[in-house]
Amino acid sequence: MSELLPPERTLRVCRAASRLCALLGWTAVPEVSLPNGRRMDLLALDNDGGFTAIEVKSCARDFLTDLKWREYREFCDKLYFAVDLDFPQELIPEDVGLIVADEGEAAILRHPAEHKLAPARRRALLLRYARLAAARLQFLADPAGAAEMRAALRVE
Repeated sequence: MSELLPPERTLRVCRAASRLCALLGWTAVPEVSLPNGRRMDLLALDNDGGFTAIEVKSCARDFLTDLKWREYREFCDKLYFAVDLDFPQELIPEDVGLIVADEGEAAILRHPAEHKLAPARRRALLLRYARLAAARLQFLADPAGAAEMRAALRVE
């Protein structure tokens, strides 16, 4: 994958991580905005109602220049980095999980330390997650209606 530009690498790793989530029985939603203004690459809901954040990194420079991932911990039970085979894995902190992707497949190489969300935060995050997922399904079912609604909301 080394010949790919960072946006293409990010997309491939994100897709592979999403597939892994599905294989694990988790439901992953990409690009989830958080109350603190940050945006998670993937937020997955597992079978027990736990939230797993997956931050995708395309290269070492992407990891070293982007420290906002530390702020994701307060919005998940588990935090993973998803990278490709070319990524220098020794950069990933030991208490964070590691997912490695290659050719559309991904595997968990290391599980993270778990830190349970407070019940009120979990409920608020679950509502945000559900509303976002439902809105995206609505858009798929009725793209024209969703575009009209977006336009109407921008005017008001």
